[in-house]
Amino acid sequence: MTPALLNLIKLSVGTDNVEGLVAWQATRRAQGADKQPRHVTRMWPKRATELLEGGSIYWVIQGVLQCRQRIVRLDEVIGQDGIRRCGIVLDPEIVRTGTVQKRPFQGWRYLPGTEAPPDLVAPRRGEDALPPSLSAALADIGVL
Repeated sequence: MTPALLNLIKLSVGTDNVEGLVAWQATRRAQGADKQPRHVTRMWPKRATELLEGGSIYWVIQGVLQCRQRIVRLDEVIGQDGIRRCGIVLDPEIVRTGTVQKRPFQGWRYLPGTEAPPDLVAPRRGEDALPPSLSAALADIGVL
């Protein structure tokens, strides 16, 4: 798959692992009327057109970038307070990626496709995935 030219990177606050992100997105609070997962944010991306050309949101979990989801569309969401927000509607498939350690930051950031980690191939049957911390350490020294 050719990487998108522009993506987002976001902290998954309160999530301990990729499975926790999957579980959260299965809840009604994390879904829209169409039952697709979404992340609602205060700011509307100024580069929305570029994001919608195959971009993904890359999730940082416990300080390590671990996975991504393709951005399907951006919906306007009006909160109970009457404030307009952006609902980033996501493909339900979560793709594991190469790991990269990231420092905490607020909100989301743009991530150029040239800087995005590669997708990982699915583990073979009976093969355990590396723990994220080990995978990140190996990536830092250039092994992965």
